[in-house]
Amino acid sequence: MTTSLITGANKGIGFETARRLIAAGHTVWLGSRDPERGRVAAEELGARALVIDVSDDASVAAAFRTVAEAGTGLDVLVNNAGIEPRAEDGGPLAALDASADRLRTVFETNVLGPLRVTQAFLPLLRRSDSAAVVNLSSGLGSLAGGGGAPYYPSVEYPVSKTALNMLTVKLAQALPGIRVTAVDPGFTKTDLNHHAGTQTVEEGAAASVREALAGNGGESGTFVSAEGPVAW
Repeated sequence: MTTSLITGANKGIGFETARRLIAAGHTVWLGSRDPERGRVAAEELGARALVIDVSDDASVAAAFRTVAEAGTGLDVLVNNAGIEPRAEDGGPLAALDASADRLRTVFETNVLGPLRVTQAFLPLLRRSDSAAVVNLSSGLGSLAGGGGAPYYPSVEYPVSKTALNMLTVKLAQALPGIRVTAVDPGFTKTDLNHHAGTQTVEEGAAASVREALAGNGGESGTFVSAEGPVAW
């Protein structure tokens, strides 16, 4: 039995990823900052609820203890949780309105969160015969694509995803027995963008699901979408 943990999975792409991995036979730990929302989502899917705030060391440590003590092991970690600051009208913030404080907050979840969670759960992942880490990135983090310019002016979110891409590469180099990939879900309708996306969550979850089901089979340190490789 393959066991997966998905952070930020009580809604959106994370929820759909959990649903499809369960359908494929995985035991899924559904991670959520909010205990009640996580419980409701887990009950709906038949997942195991796990309270985890990826921006908080103590919360991540407690989540690790819960999974370790349950004895399920862990084969696949999907670092799905992410945040994005938005303007009052729900649109992206202007580049010149970027702030150091906002960037610091976004990095805490979008970059340090995946690092924090991956490091915490390494003892379990290293025991797996097919361990994988899937980091939910974005095409906005592609330097080749200019960070989405000119149609996406915000600074904080694209910069955090570019950093996450490099973190993916460095983790892949440091963990030869574990496959580490970054995925671009595409512009998906979620709460993150006030449902302004052009894709459904089913389409947005496709890359995460594919990489999770692949385990450690295939190349590590890649950046891919549902359609194939994404330019760094």
